[in-house]
Amino acid sequence: MDTRSEVREFLSTRRARLTPDQAGLPAYGGNRRVPGLRREEVSLLAGVSVDYYTRLERGDLSGVSDSVLEALARALQLDDAETAHLFDLSRAANASPIARKPRKKAQSIRPSIQRLLDAMTGAPALVRNNYFEYLGANTLGRALYAPVFTEPVPNSARFAFLNPAAQDFYVDWEQVTQDLVAAMRGEAGRNPYDRRFSDLVGELSTRSERFRTLWAAHNVRYHRSGVKRLRHPIVGELEIVYEAFELPADPGLHLSTYTAEPGTPSEEKLKMLASWAATDADQASTKTEA
Repeated sequence: MDTRSEVREFLSTRRARLTPDQAGLPAYGGNRRVPGLRREEVSLLAGVSVDYYTRLERGDLSGVSDSVLEALARALQLDDAETAHLFDLSRAANASPIARKPRKKAQSIRPSIQRLLDAMTGAPALVRNNYFEYLGANTLGRALYAPVFTEPVPNSARFAFLNPAAQDFYVDWEQVTQDLVAAMRGEAGRNPYDRRFSDLVGELSTRSERFRTLWAAHNVRYHRSGVKRLRHPIVGELEIVYEAFELPADPGLHLSTYTAEPGTPSEEKLKMLASWAATDADQASTKTEA
């Protein structure tokens, strides 16, 4: 990916969304030519010259210090995910040719991780890589995400944007796609020279107008915990809480678990799904043995 372009568009979109009132600045004049802050207003808030900030917003982060990046983050009111993204872009802009090589990532899950997944019988659990492919799951995880696992290589991004079934499966499809692209933006900042990831972005940009629109917004968000509402083909609509964890020993892999609030209809539906999945697995095992 073009790092200068990424920097330019990220900073300009962050500046455009912030009004003088939000920044605590007086709004002089009734006809402002920009939707958000002017460059000179950002430079004032960040404590740098207008020329220097202009250079940064044109995509040139060469030699920029951490203190300046922190000042920019405060001036533009960036949250934790956006601030981390800005620092990632800076590292990419100042990286040596050797450092620009894609980071090594785990290509499969280790047997011990699969055993961990299988031991989690009461909660759906899945492991994905940085390309948003599901590399492993327990029985209940596969059952919960059955529509996604119909593909030979289940990929949450391709499913969400390219499979018509996604809009029925995700009750809040619009929010899900926003969160997904925001997570992908963060990944692009951490690994800007990963050709495989760039190819995935290119494919989705070519085939999905929704993805193109969201990608152009340059929003970045952590995808660590929250609530999802799914419309499952077996048990119907259910609301579940997800938690996502990185696997430090396996670079690029993330474990996600799903639970329902105790005493809710969703908890009962999750138990029904677990029973159905266990029965289905037993039947499949019997057929295989026969």
